[in-house]
Amino acid sequence: MLDALDKKIITVLQEDFPLVPEPYRELAAQIGIREEELLARIEKYRKSGELRRVGAVLRHREVGYAANALCAWRVSPARLEAVAAVMTASPAVTHCYSRMAQENWPYNFYIMLHGHTREECRALAAGLAQQAEASDYVMLFSTREWKKTSMRYFVEEEQHD
Repeated sequence: MLDALDKKIITVLQEDFPLVPEPYRELAAQIGIREEELLARIEKYRKSGELRRVGAVLRHREVGYAANALCAWRVSPARLEAVAAVMTASPAVTHCYSRMAQENWPYNFYIMLHGHTREECRALAAGLAQQAEASDYVMLFSTREWKKTSMRYFVEEEQHD
């Protein structure tokens, strides 16, 4: 169970990372604890699986990746694990999910690809299809980005404190 300090740490880790020589020391100061305690808690979260990673969020359009596509695949249930292994091994794949197929939509496996152009995305998908031996897919290209944020936890609690 998370205590109040855990929630403060998670809240601070969701913010922009301080671009200073000792970022964890600055984060610890914001929380009101020592850097060593912060690092120990982060390591505890990592070991328990509560925290998988701390990483940068790349705004792909701002660095030249102007095309992205949601690729929906039709994969037999028996092949889902094998196809997922191929897809998740690719650095071009940023999201990977399986869902139940629907009556009028037979696709049950989804990945997100990013490229500089639509042609690059198409080539990436074709390569993945060949590697995964999964050729039944459609590509849905983004035409406009309405909202892009990461999940934020304990925000409601912050507003009431």
